Amino acid sequence: MHSIIRAIESIIQWIGEKSSYINILLVVIICLDVFMRYALNATQTWVIELEWHLFALIFLLGASYTLQEDQHVRVDLWYGERSEKTKAWINLTGTLIFLLPWCLILINSSYNYATNSWMMNEGSPNPGGLPARYIIKYAITLGFVLLLLQGIAVIYRCAQTIFSSQSVQS
Repeated sequence: MHSIIRAIESIIQWIGEKSSYINILLVVIICLDVFMRYALNATQTWVIELEWHLFALIFLLGASYTLQEDQHVRVDLWYGERSEKTKAWINLTGTLIFLLPWCLILINSSYNYATNSWMMNEGSPNPGGLPARYIIKYAITLGFVLLLLQGIAVIYRCAQTIFSSQSVQS
């Protein structure tokens, strides 16, 4: 089991690190779009749509990496000053009750949503927009699959902390 969790985490780390380069691409495209819009008084619909697709990818591919690095937003009211075992129990409970069920629901619904889009070969409704809108819709599914996998890794890591004899409970 440990090797499976390590493999999941290394894949998510690789995707998280590589997806950070999307930020550079997005900044370049936005700068070009702003230049074209204000200096040349011209803009393209597909460029604007590409901007929001890239922005979505940053969050969809980065969410699982953020969870892995324990950098997600949390309310520190009950968490901050707790022992490692207590924090592990809080993370385990939150992951089991909130993260995993919502990931499963969103994977199922986004997959159906993207498949419907693919079946009708959905493109942008805007003239000059991007074709194949289902690609970004499938990215929603991928993002939540990655988040689900990282949630499983979190459960494993929490169980290790909880059942380890080295941790001291407060």
